Amino acid sequence: MEVLALIGSSGTGKSHRAMVLAYEQGIDTLIDDGLLIKDGRKLAGKSAKREATALQAVKRAIFLDPDHAEEIRHCLSVENPEKLLVLGTSLRMVQRITDTLGLPRPTQLIYIEEIATEKEIQLAHELRENHGMHVIPVPTIEVKKDFPGYLVDPLKYFFSKKNDSRRKVGEKSIIRPKFSLLGKLVISENAVGQIATYVTLQTSGVAMVNKVVVDMGHDGVNVRMEITARYGYYLPNVAKNVKQNIEKNLEDLTGLLVYDTRVQIKSLDIESRPKQD
Repeated sequence: MEVLALIGSSGTGKSHRAMVLAYEQGIDTLIDDGLLIKDGRKLAGKSAKREATALQAVKRAIFLDPDHAEEIRHCLSVENPEKLLVLGTSLRMVQRITDTLGLPRPTQLIYIEEIATEKEIQLAHELRENHGMHVIPVPTIEVKKDFPGYLVDPLKYFFSKKNDSRRKVGEKSIIRPKFSLLGKLVISENAVGQIATYVTLQTSGVAMVNKVVVDMGHDGVNVRMEITARYGYYLPNVAKNVKQNIEKNLEDLTGLLVYDTRVQIKSLDIESRPKQD
């Protein structure tokens, strides 16, 4: 199976353009916001856009729910598409999805800026931010039961391949998810730093957190942690465990994608000893 990725920040129109792009690339199957879609029909999954909060939507989109992920994996094994298009807000998100689902990493990266003009992207942002309008690239009838009271309108579109006069008619669904009506979720760098510090102090072999630096991006975060390790622990394992614990807990608790975590052991607490089990 060959995996391609369509990457763009939230609200730039990825879902709106996904089906046309897939058609042009000869792809009939795609993954978008928790759904597995083939030929405009939902095969499996639950849409992230049906969640009540933005945080729950992010968790749904990256398949943190094991049952959700297993449903998609099983369906993919049955369908076994030749090509698969995965939509994500960043390369890190796409890789998280493919790794979780046991898929190959993408061989081709397509950025929204390559297939949409700056004006079109700005319009998509405005519709998302000011009107709470989201697009699902499947017909309304396919998802109507999943969105009681939140459907806005079906959207028909036409597309054709180059040097081919035949046009194909498709349909998308425009919805207003509940979380788009509840305002924005903002997580401060200080809150992320406190979570990272707490998780680090619970890790075996850590005596003290000396410094934590958090760099917030548009859809994710970078963390730099400086610690004092306890004497008698294997230091590479301490750093590795801190990194893994920070990334897992931050993504589980906040829904943020952790792009990079760097752990530096600045000193040793020679008066401490490993705890005896």
